[in-house]
Order: sequence, then structure tokens, then C-alpha cells
Amino acid sequence: MAEDVPILRTRGLFQQVPVHDDWLTILHPVDLDLWRGESMAILGASGSGKSTLLGLLAGLDLPTSGEVWLAGHSLTTLDEDARAQLRGAYIGFVFQTFQLLPLLSALENVMLPLELQGVPDAREHAHHWLGRVGLTDRLQHRAQWLSGGEQQRVAIARAFAIQPSLLLADEPTGNLDAETGARVIELLFELNREQQVTLVLVTHDAQLASRCGRKLVLNMGRLQPLP
Repeated sequence: MAEDVPILRTRGLFQQVPVHDDWLTILHPVDLDLWRGESMAILGASGSGKSTLLGLLAGLDLPTSGEVWLAGHSLTTLDEDARAQLRGAYIGFVFQTFQLLPLLSALENVMLPLELQGVPDAREHAHHWLGRVGLTDRLQHRAQWLSGGEQQRVAIARAFAIQPSLLLADEPTGNLDAETGARVIELLFELNREQQVTLVLVTHDAQLASRCGRKLVLNMGRLQPLP
């Protein structure tokens, strides 16, 4: 990816959904450029559209209008297979739904995306990142046997392991105790700082948001700089 191309760019990104005989605006037009190594926090009340925005940025959903570019590629003009291929190459996700495969072990869940990308030594990489989130003693446990907090940590290890260019994190510590949550947050910012991974962090925590280089608030569908 060329250094003069944003890792993520939106122009006129707009989302409406039908409600009865009318339309509900979820997101007013958003123009945004995110560069390699930046960190950005998005704050907002529950139901303000933060998760919708993340889904659009990742190409998981298509906007009503407007465009999203990931590493110079227009997500909004690609079919789902092509969008999925780009996501696999560039994006790590830490969403509120863990999206683990319940019959696979913690280790296998982290190994799977690495194997799909043809990463050598996938097992060693997965083992390393599960250790970083404190799950060395749960490697062979099936995901369905893990607690909610443990599943969240597996999902975080999986996101880190692919060494993404862009990490999208939606309330990444919401299911974690205070000590583990603090460890995960440090990992997020280490990845951002040491590997120049661009971080987009959705959070209710103003103190956590203050650690990001850019802070935006989503209010009634409008994304604005935090006052």
C-alpha cells in the first residue's frame, strides 16, 4: 500500500433504513481519512449508530450512498467475495459478538484465519497471542466451554495474530474484568504504536478515548470532533 494513500477513507457515507412508511437516518454523510498508525476513538450513547458505522467501514454492510476505500480499494464497488478478501488482508476485528467457532479449540480459532492466509507457523503465532491475552492454560478448550470473558480474549488474540493494518474494536473490554481489560487495552496501544496499526476504538469510556490521537462523537447520526 502506498504511503500517500489513507488506510481508510470515506466520502459522503450515508445510511438509512426503512421504518413503516418512512426512512430513519442512522448515519448522516461522513467524510473521513485515517492514516497508517493513527488511533481514533468514537464515543456515543447506545443506539447512536457506532456499530453501524464500524460495519460500514469494514464493508460488512453497504451504505445507502457514499463510498468507503480500504487501502485504496473501493469497498462499495466490490462484490461480497472481494470485500471479504480485502478484509482478510487488512482488517482485524474485535466486536461485541465474538464470532468464534464453538466446536474448535481456542488455539484452532486463532489459527484458522492464519492458515487461510497461508501464514507459516500458524500454530506458534496463535500460541503466542493467546499467551499475550492470558489464555495459555485454555489453548485446547473448545470455545463453547469458555466463559464470555475468555471468548472475548480469544477473539482479541485472533484479531492481533493476523497483524492487521487496521484494527476495529467495538467495546473490546466490555466482557472483561478490570485487570484483564487493562492488559488488553495496553496490547491495543502497543500494536498501534510498535507496528503502526491504525486503531479505531468504539467506547463509552472517555478516559480510554483520551488515549487516542483523534476523538469523535456520534450523536443522532452525526459524527463530529469531540468538543
